[in-house]
Amino acid sequence: MKLSKIAALLVFAVWLALPHVVVSQGTPPAGSGNTSETYRQLSLFGEVLERIRSDYVEEVQDRDLIENAINGMLASLDPHSSYLNARGYRDMQVQNRGEFGGLGIEVTMENGLVKVVSPIDETPAARAGLRPNDLILSLDGEQVMGLTLQEAVERMRGPVNSQIKLMIRRGNQEPFEVTLTRAVIRVQSVRSRVEGDFGYIRITSFTEQTDAGLQAAVRRIREQLGDRLKGFVLDMRNNPGGLLDQAIAVSDAFLERGEIVSTRGRRTEDAQRYNARQGDITNGLPLVVLINGGSASASEIVAGALQDHRRAILLGTRSFGKGSVQTIMPLGGQGAIRLTTARYFTPSGRSIQAQGIDPDIVVEQARLERVDQPRLRRESDLRGALRNDQQQGQPQQAPQPGQAPPAQPAAEEQPQPGDAQDYQLARALDLLRGLALYNQRIAN
Repeated sequence: MKLSKIAALLVFAVWLALPHVVVSQGTPPAGSGNTSETYRQLSLFGEVLERIRSDYVEEVQDRDLIENAINGMLASLDPHSSYLNARGYRDMQVQNRGEFGGLGIEVTMENGLVKVVSPIDETPAARAGLRPNDLILSLDGEQVMGLTLQEAVERMRGPVNSQIKLMIRRGNQEPFEVTLTRAVIRVQSVRSRVEGDFGYIRITSFTEQTDAGLQAAVRRIREQLGDRLKGFVLDMRNNPGGLLDQAIAVSDAFLERGEIVSTRGRRTEDAQRYNARQGDITNGLPLVVLINGGSASASEIVAGALQDHRRAILLGTRSFGKGSVQTIMPLGGQGAIRLTTARYFTPSGRSIQAQGIDPDIVVEQARLERVDQPRLRRESDLRGALRNDQQQGQPQQAPQPGQAPPAQPAAEEQPQPGDAQDYQLARALDLLRGLALYNQRIAN
């Protein structure tokens, strides 16, 4: 089919989609000027397509031209709207189910470069040390500038065990190269363990299994601790988001009542509100939520809802600030479009877009180091000091003057969420201990 015919079909399709108003003779239809302009622009589009096909230095496939035109149209709207061809649509569906192939990295587009939103735990990207806000300059030596986000993502995918070289720019540092080995990414979106008398639950993303995983994690922690359970840490650092319905379900799990989130689109009648149902799976135990600059989208919905209802104390650093809703619209076997259709708002009416969620207590990630201090004299060192009759067993031997303290394991340069050197988690547990002690004294 000639491209001039394609252009004509496009014009006809748009004409069918445009609103038509029956009016009296002599009265121009409402919006007719805009309709005429649309016809002219589509005619221009068809002319450009035909010029490329007939005069470009190399032969170009019609499918590629049209797909790229659609992608460009969507990408020009905002960083999150895009076109998914049939293969990309299938990959997205697999990813939402929690298993896919690639590097394990959530990305967006910023000023023509690929920006890391968050690496996923225990994936090639996380093991290589990639961090939120890193910029990817090139892929296997090919510049990212000029590629669409979908094209960049497809280049990062590939056969399992194959390698790819990424050129990374981090802040004001000189760009450096990282080699990653692709792997099958199985996202276990919920992990949990016991920390003393507290439960630690980490949500790495919001997939179809997240709500069920959260319920199972709380049950396991209750079985382990029983009546000793005094509170929970919910860790959503470096969580890039995911499915809206799962974010609502996770918020609902901790709330007894009230609004969780509202979405507002272009039309007033499209606004939606989502409310919590009665029942808190923790029975009101203290809750501390960890967030940082890699916490985006669905994780911000949960953090915002729990903060507005004063159900949890947020600790960490400001979140990413993605406050928009994308709707996946299938295109009849030809892939789908991901289109931004609404903004979401926390229960108090805050828009998170480009602002993020500010924690109640700001705690930057830090590295803990033992500080060498001179040996000071104590009461027990004094000649003739009174003995403590209540002391049980042998007194602990203090280091002698000049003796070095026991060696401590070296801290990693960048602690991973939940590991032994995680400063923010340590502060969250300290906060829970303080809350538990305060509540116990109030009860007594």
